[in-house]
Amino acid sequence: MRSPSGAERPGASAPPAELRAEVGDRLGERATLVQFSSAFCAPCRATRRVLDEVAGLVPGVAHVEIDAEASLDLVRRLGIVRTPTVLVLDAAGRVVRRATGQPRKADVIAALGEAV
Repeated sequence: MRSPSGAERPGASAPPAELRAEVGDRLGERATLVQFSSAFCAPCRATRRVLDEVAGLVPGVAHVEIDAEASLDLVRRLGIVRTPTVLVLDAAGRVVRRATGQPRKADVIAALGEAV
């Protein structure tokens, strides 16, 4: 998934236990879109709308939003330096894509192709 200012990081990697614990039972059957946001981030609100819409369109996909300020240990462990940051997890919960900035709907759908 590409975003206007974010770099993609291909290749599945196991998430830290803290991410698995944070997502918990909200993991999607086929894939999960994990969004790290902050309270006063305008692009985060727009990203939330895009990810909610995609999760509603693609069966088995869930959208989980995490407050970056409330989860600073996890943010540091994952190397998240700005919001929004979106992680695409496969059905097993492995990170398969990562992007920062506000994504386009088409890019999110394309990134899900790698996860499912």
